[in-house]
Amino acid sequence: MKDSVNTLPEAEGKHAMPDWLFVLWAGGTALLSYSLVYALRKPFTAAEFEGLQVCGMDYKIAVSIIQLLGYVCAKLLGIKFISELRPEGRLKFIIGSAALSEISLVAFGLLPIPYNIVALFFNGLSLGCMWGVIFSFLEGRRTTDILASIMGVSMALSSGVAKSLGLYALNHLHVSEFWMPALIGAVAFPLLCFTGWMMTRFPRPTAADIASRSVRVTLNGHQRWALFRRFMPLLLMLFGANLLLTVQRDIKEDFIVCIIDVDTISSWAFAQIDSIATLVLLAVFALLASTYNHLRVLCILLVLSTCGMGTLAFLGADAGGIGLPTTIWLFMQSLCLDMAYLSFQTIFFERFIACFKIRGNVGFFIITIDFVGYLGTLALLLFKEFYASHIDWASFYNQMSLYIGVACCVAFIGSLIYMIHARNRKPEPLPEKPEETVTEHAEETAKDNVYLTTTTAI
Repeated sequence: MKDSVNTLPEAEGKHAMPDWLFVLWAGGTALLSYSLVYALRKPFTAAEFEGLQVCGMDYKIAVSIIQLLGYVCAKLLGIKFISELRPEGRLKFIIGSAALSEISLVAFGLLPIPYNIVALFFNGLSLGCMWGVIFSFLEGRRTTDILASIMGVSMALSSGVAKSLGLYALNHLHVSEFWMPALIGAVAFPLLCFTGWMMTRFPRPTAADIASRSVRVTLNGHQRWALFRRFMPLLLMLFGANLLLTVQRDIKEDFIVCIIDVDTISSWAFAQIDSIATLVLLAVFALLASTYNHLRVLCILLVLSTCGMGTLAFLGADAGGIGLPTTIWLFMQSLCLDMAYLSFQTIFFERFIACFKIRGNVGFFIITIDFVGYLGTLALLLFKEFYASHIDWASFYNQMSLYIGVACCVAFIGSLIYMIHARNRKPEPLPEKPEETVTEHAEETAKDNVYLTTTTAI
C-alpha cells in the first residue's frame, strides 16, 4: 500500500491518495501555475511597437533587454536563494513575486515613453525564480518525471497562448500595446496566488519516493562548489549548450512576430501549434517516466536533444530551399527546440541526481543554467542591435539556428560519452555542511524520519 498512495499532510493517517490522482492534481496545478507566470511575463512579445525608438535603439529590443536584465539578476540571486529556500517560505515568495510583477505592468502602462521600460526590469526581477520555486514542490518523488513533464510543457503551451492572448487583446479588444500586458496580468495574478496555495497542500515525499530517488536537501555555497567540481567537464558542456538553447528559444519567443509575417496566420495559430507540440512532448516524457534505469533515460534525452538541434541546424542552413509552410515551420521550431530545452528544465537533472546519488536539489541546476542562458540572450540582443542591426530578423535567426544547432549537437554527444564513463566510477560524496548548520540539519532529518515512519506504516 505504501508504494501506491500519497498521504495528505493535514491528515497523515486518515486519508490516502492514489498516485494517478496525485499526478493529475499536482501536475495540473504546477502546469497552470507556470502558465500564469508566463501570462505575467510574456504578453508584451505580441506587440511590435513599430516605429518607436529609445536612445536610437529599437523600442522592442530595449524593452526585451530591460526585462531580461531583471530576469538575469533574479537568476543570479536565485543560485543561492533557490538552493537554500525552505518549504515554508515558498507561498510567500510566489504571492510577493506575482504582486510585484503586476504592479510593474501597471507602471508600464502608466508611465510615459521611454521611462516606462524601467518598469519591466522589476517585472523580470520578480519572476526570475518562479520556475525553481514551483518545481521544488514536485522533485524527489517516484512520479516526478511525469509531474515535471506536465509542468515543463507549460513553457511550450503557455508561450503560444500568451502571444495569442496578446494579439487578441490588441486586435479585437483594441487595448493599447502598453496596457495589454497589465490587462492579461490582472487576470493571472489572483489565479497564481490561489494555485500557489494549492501547491502547499501537496503531500510530502514518502519513504518509497526517497528510496527510488534520493533525499532532497538544501545546498550551501561550499557544497554547491564541491558539486560543480565533481562533475565539472559534464556541467561545462551542458551549461554551454543550455546557454545556446536559451538564446535561440528566447529570440524565437520574443521576436517571432518580426521573423515571420503574422498577417498570414490567425491570432490563435501560436496557441494551436504549441498545443500540438506540447502533446507530443508530453507523450515522449510520459514514456520515459516508465523507465526506471536513470542512466538510460539520461542517454535517451541527450539523443533526442541531439536529433532536435540537428534538425534545427538543417532548417537554418537550407531555409529557402525547403519552402515549408509557415505553420509547419513554426511547429518544427517549437517541437525540436523545446524537446532539448524542456529536457533540461524538467527531467534531466532530476534523473541526474538520482543516477549519481547526489545530495542536493534540482533547483540549483536549473537556476544555474537559466542564469547562464539568459545572460547569453542579453549579450546576443546587444550584439544584434549594435553590430548586426542591418541583418533582417529572419536571416539572423536562420544563421543562428545553424551555428547553435551544430554546437549543441557536439556538446550533447560529448556529455553522453562522459556520463557513461562517469557512471562506472566510484561516487564521491559531497562534504557535509559547515559546523554551524549541522544541528539544524539533524533536526530537519529527525522531523523527516518521524513523518516517513508514519507514512510507511499506512
